[in-house]
Amino acid sequence: MSAVTLTPRALYEEVAELLRQRIFRRELEPGSWIDELKLAEEYGISRTPLREALKVLAAEGLVTMKVRRGAYVTEVSEQDLADVYHLLSLLESDAAGVVAERATEAERAELKRLHTELEAAAAPGKEDREHFFALNERFHMQLLAIANNKWRDQMVADLRKVMKLNRHNSLLKAGRIAESLAEHRSVMAAIEARDPAAAMARMREHFKNGLEAAN
Repeated sequence: MSAVTLTPRALYEEVAELLRQRIFRRELEPGSWIDELKLAEEYGISRTPLREALKVLAAEGLVTMKVRRGAYVTEVSEQDLADVYHLLSLLESDAAGVVAERATEAERAELKRLHTELEAAAAPGKEDREHFFALNERFHMQLLAIANNKWRDQMVADLRKVMKLNRHNSLLKAGRIAESLAEHRSVMAAIEARDPAAAMARMREHFKNGLEAAN
């Protein structure tokens, strides 16, 4: 049997990550056509790894491939957004219930530390929106990590990528950061009280309010 040569990371994966971040930063807008020739020239690569990268992003829902028209950044409809929030609400509320029931003192302390950072990022007169966005996602990801279900983690990761395509991020609405923070406080209170039912209910409410703010 001949030896197989493995590379640390395939070129198309690196390209996929570059494009993913450009989509999240809105450098590639939802609905826009992706100019493969221009990108291949910009990155100094052939179109083969670029096309493989686009297939990865299409599987994640970030890119839509159209027959004889090429690749486009996916546009998220109101129904798409409602469906994504619905599934995230189910998955993350279940995780919140697991964490309230099973988290160790150290794990609860880590969540509380992240929540304290969220509070600081949203402090009146010191609001740091971008930092709050990043911390908010870290809080949710940490909660999922504590719940420890790799299949749920993968589904949530994919759904959150699609959620980021929304032109009107829920946290951009005036007053939404303060509301989101209050909802996080209620989730944390339920977790610290070891009340799974309350933690699940508060997380569902968090996503319900988030969807309303995103439309």
